[in-house]
Amino acid sequence: MKTQISSNDHPAYYSLTDAAWILGVTRSQIHRAIRTGVLPVIRRRSRLVVPAATLQRLLDTTDGTPRTSGGAQ
Repeated sequence: MKTQISSNDHPAYYSLTDAAWILGVTRSQIHRAIRTGVLPVIRRRSRLVVPAATLQRLLDTTDGTPRTSGGAQ
């Protein structure tokens, strides 16, 4: 059985509860973000999950502008 684990041993997907904890918000705020289209989710089997890449992009965003990886500006 193949599991969805990324190359650096972090999960490829997070549950809505885990995503809320990681982002420091409540589950109801997560559900509101999903309904409004702010937080994209996918269905894995019968559950809604948040892709780890989506959470990483949200965490890398400050004051509305995404950070770029790489050299100094």
